[in-house]
Amino acid sequence: MKHYDVIWIGTGQATGTVIPRLANAGKAIAVIEGGRFGGTCVNVGCTPTKTLVASARAAHMARRGADFGVNIDNFSIDFDKVMARQNAIRNGNSTSLEDWVGDMVGVDLYKNFAQFEDDHTLRVGDELITGDTIVIHAGARSRAPDIPGLDQVDWLDNVRLLDVPALPRHLVIIGGSYISLEFAQVFRRLGSEVTILERGGQLMFREDADIAEIAKNILFKEGIQIEFDMEIDHVEPSGEHGKLVEVVFTQDGELRRVQGSHLMVAAGRVPNTEDLNLPAAGVAMNEHGFIPVNEVMQTNVPHIFAVGDVNGDAAFTHTSVNDGEIFWDHYRLI
Repeated sequence: MKHYDVIWIGTGQATGTVIPRLANAGKAIAVIEGGRFGGTCVNVGCTPTKTLVASARAAHMARRGADFGVNIDNFSIDFDKVMARQNAIRNGNSTSLEDWVGDMVGVDLYKNFAQFEDDHTLRVGDELITGDTIVIHAGARSRAPDIPGLDQVDWLDNVRLLDVPALPRHLVIIGGSYISLEFAQVFRRLGSEVTILERGGQLMFREDADIAEIAKNILFKEGIQIEFDMEIDHVEPSGEHGKLVEVVFTQDGELRRVQGSHLMVAAGRVPNTEDLNLPAAGVAMNEHGFIPVNEVMQTNVPHIFAVGDVNGDAAFTHTSVNDGEIFWDHYRLI
């Protein structure tokens, strides 16, 4: 059974800021990743979406060419090329991160999922390893809400939408926060009809009302339909051979329907904690499965830390990186 100074579970955005420092300090480190290196941002978040945003902006500006005295006639969208570009960039970044971390002196890579045996021991595939300090950086994923009929349709989340083989004719999105709005604008600019269904009275409910109003007006101006103050009743297959999807919702006391070629659900995130067997290590979770931490990223078990989305703080890349900085500043003084 191999022993490490630090076991690092997951390879999200804090990885690149902390692991090199640990390696330079001469620590023995195990980095565990059962999925793709780079976590949400590199693989299914910032990197691919901002790549799509760039393509969508190019299309948007091409349409506006005449406003600037540039006439662009009969331009078209090569959707296959758009998607190939974002795949090349995200795949390249993931591979580069894996190679970079794997080449560091003192770092062992374990390409499998981890599960606690006790507070110092982890099972990774068929191996058991132990560590003095353990950092959980397992991230989060999209939540599948309890919507009647959802299991009867081929719905998409932010991960599966990045692999869609053809441009959606009409993309219907349940949820009106950051992920929803980014994809809505991207696909509208690439040529899809887009409808957003928002349960509340404003987009991005955590934002100030004036900011949300600006976002709404921009999206309206670009031709995106938004329905507010509604409740989803159910979803169902529709069209010939059930290849379309219909969302049935209640608004102003009336039952309404919207039919789309594709349905995206962007209704919150859940942490990747259920398979870690945290009770075996005595690590506490809240009612949503997130791991509460103190001001130095410690869980209730002092030698176990949680950084990034998994601790339930703001789910942003810069937050994850900052969590890693806080952990390092604490760890180097221990």
